Amino acid sequence: MEIVQYPDDRVEVIDKRFVQYKLGTAALELLWTGGRWLEGPVWFGDGRYLLVSDIPNNRILKWEEETGEMSVFRKPSNNTNGNTRDRQGRLISCEHDSRRVTRTEHNGSITVLINQYQGKLLNAPNDVVVKSDNSIWFTDPGYGILMNYEGHRADFELDTNVYRLDPETGEATVVVSDFGRPNGLCFSPDESLVYIVDTGRSHDPDCPSEIRVYDVEGDKLLNGRQFVDMGEGTSDGIRCDLDGNVWSGAGWAGPNYDGVHCFAPDGVLIGKIHLPAPCANLCFGGEKKNRLFMATSQSLFSLYVETTGAQNP
Repeated sequence: MEIVQYPDDRVEVIDKRFVQYKLGTAALELLWTGGRWLEGPVWFGDGRYLLVSDIPNNRILKWEEETGEMSVFRKPSNNTNGNTRDRQGRLISCEHDSRRVTRTEHNGSITVLINQYQGKLLNAPNDVVVKSDNSIWFTDPGYGILMNYEGHRADFELDTNVYRLDPETGEATVVVSDFGRPNGLCFSPDESLVYIVDTGRSHDPDCPSEIRVYDVEGDKLLNGRQFVDMGEGTSDGIRCDLDGNVWSGAGWAGPNYDGVHCFAPDGVLIGKIHLPAPCANLCFGGEKKNRLFMATSQSLFSLYVETTGAQNP
């Protein structure tokens, strides 16, 4: 067992605004390792467990907070990537291999929410959030059809869009269409803003590696602008805390970069959590919603912080 010197120097304060979130008596914890590419963590407080996708292994895993045990929740999972919960506590998932967004009902049955748009197959939905009006917002960059490792090779039938879905009517609309590869997304605490990651540089060196922010007006996004330039690396999954800070999985730029980057609402980098590999996605959870769970390549990490997630259905 590793003994960590407090305070944990893997949690780096870059701006004094981050000091209030770093706990001097909390260390970065490795909860489990043994996956291939972990993604889409989502917290179920009513059961005190976390679900996390292991995309190449075609399964969703279940980590129990009380016992620390990891088990298989669903296999096959259609190479599920991003997950969230709706306002009724149901699991919403983005499936690469089946190219669809699904809802797991309380009885365990699966409802297909969308797999086509205007008669054409979705690419491979990636990440998803649910707004307080029950609308479902998801990105469709198509990573699951670029390779057989996380889905299966197939042709693109649609642009790499961001969608808003009304689950009651089944009506979907494109809210953004000019991303290289739209990826992680999250709402600000009051839902007046939405942040969306572009990871297009992974396939186009001229594509910006950035997080954009938009004003939310009803079912439309307006005034899109750059929130953060991620520089030499890239963002991935993102979450807001109650103070409006954006916590971003980050990677692909080496050991001083890989991990989690925390940005203040003005876009300034205020803190980092250094991890041994790129962080694909993250979420807040735990009994008090103050535990940050991080899906990092083959492993699941956690860290207690002095804030909570903006959205925890």
